[in-house]
Amino acid sequence: METETARVLGLVRRVSVRDLRGVLALALLGSVALALFARIQVPLVPVPVTGQTLGLLLLGAFLGPRLGALAALFYLLEGAAGLPVFARGGGLGYLLGPTGGFLVAFPLAAYLVGWLFERGARRRALWAFLALLLGAASVYLVGLPWLALYLGVGAEKALALGLWPFVPGDLAKVLLATWIVRRFGA
Repeated sequence: METETARVLGLVRRVSVRDLRGVLALALLGSVALALFARIQVPLVPVPVTGQTLGLLLLGAFLGPRLGALAALFYLLEGAAGLPVFARGGGLGYLLGPTGGFLVAFPLAAYLVGWLFERGARRRALWAFLALLLGAASVYLVGLPWLALYLGVGAEKALALGLWPFVPGDLAKVLLATWIVRRFGA
């Protein structure tokens, strides 16, 4: 039973079936877009450079924190179910392999970018750039320790394999995402 206090605080919200269908459809379209961005790739070992980061940042900026994170979660579920949505295919093995930590961080990154954009990061190019950069960095916060554990290497080797080769490409993707969100009004 909904109380007046809960309604005022926004803790309980009624959502119509039509609204729910629209939300789920948008999240599904976001996950498909992310899968298409994954097809843009430069193969490196053990983690390829892909367009996923660009797509992920745009999801958060344009869809907002909840819907962007939901789209990223759908993407992970589709991949775990075996659909070939990840850069190199699909299946649960990808989520448990060397790229798993980076992938698992996607909903967090989309949420973070969306949250920052809701709080004004979209208003100025520098703030948009920094919000998108934080979103990209958050993927590394989960991905690098996972990669180190998976490969059984120390931090220095994990950084050499999973961060440094990708910094130039990720900076370029953050700059491109900044231009896109400023140009098209996220």
